[in-house]
Amino acid sequence: MIQHRALRDLDSTVPVTVTSDRTLRVKVIDSCGMTCTFCHNEGTPVSVDNRTHTAGSSFADTGRSGRSSIYLATNGASFLSAPVFPDEAFREALVLLRQALGFDEVHLTGGEPTLHPRLAEIVATAGAAGYAVSITSNGENGKRVLPGCSSAGLGHINFSIFGTTSEELVQVQHTRYRNRTLAQRKIAALDESIRLAMDVGVGVRANLVLPNRDHVPRVHRLLAKYSPALSVRVLTSLADGDASLDAVDLLLHELGAELEGVRLIAGTSSFRMAYRLPDDRRIVVKHIRPLRLPDTCSGCRFSNGTDCQEGYYGVRLYRDPDGRFHVGVCIQRMDLCLPVTEFVAGEACEEVLRLRESDLRDLTT
Repeated sequence: MIQHRALRDLDSTVPVTVTSDRTLRVKVIDSCGMTCTFCHNEGTPVSVDNRTHTAGSSFADTGRSGRSSIYLATNGASFLSAPVFPDEAFREALVLLRQALGFDEVHLTGGEPTLHPRLAEIVATAGAAGYAVSITSNGENGKRVLPGCSSAGLGHINFSIFGTTSEELVQVQHTRYRNRTLAQRKIAALDESIRLAMDVGVGVRANLVLPNRDHVPRVHRLLAKYSPALSVRVLTSLADGDASLDAVDLLLHELGAELEGVRLIAGTSSFRMAYRLPDDRRIVVKHIRPLRLPDTCSGCRFSNGTDCQEGYYGVRLYRDPDGRFHVGVCIQRMDLCLPVTEFVAGEACEEVLRLRESDLRDLTT
């Protein structure tokens, strides 16, 4: 099922590529130096705000950090996320999931991965386990860790850009942390991380969420600010629905963008549409289609056109404070998480495989 407004009137001459999802997301750390109000924190509670949590009690969804985990109140999360270490337990978890689901890429997330003091070793461990490695980052600590990560085999880094000016950035931060001086330092650190990543040969992409038309000028400023070597990806905001899609349409019109191709990814709700601008620069718009796990999602209370924000996006790996690894299939249903050994041996893993295969058949026909 690929019903989506962006594909409704697709010109038959536009090339469509279909691939299979082979990416595992790994939350390597919970710490972050930003307080973005829309952060889902990969579904887990903010660890620093739950240090005194006791078994059987509810996790705090607000705290002194000012950080958010927007689905926590309803997603049934039952564990805190702890840092992943480049040890044998991590390697074994990666190998188990690669063998069970054929993964060949690992995407490291957080929190903010560049705050992990052993990030380069984690990149090397994932590479040795048979994965290509990429990272999503806000760039706040890239200066310290990116050279080592490049040497360890990091392939790509997706920089999340929440504001091109301090005024823009403070608007999406917790009210206690709307400090323009601090925001400007964060932007300067991001700029330096982008330049450094390019210098050391790491592939660089910029991710921007476009909630509504008010944010369109931000994309124009981004394109003007950075080199064409920076690949720009615009992400639609699920929470804003048609307002976000309208903003994307306006942006593409103002840029004079021409659709070059569509990439559909079997086994995940995510798909991409690639555009060429008049100056030959490229821009990619990332959308979400309504893909669901047939059994797991069939009785879910969120499985409708408004409450399910992400659909079935893919498999995520977490480590808890006791060193156990957990596998999740939905950040809005963290109660579905299973220990990694139980996941790969059970029905949940088989369902993921079946969905990928059936979706690939549907998309290729």
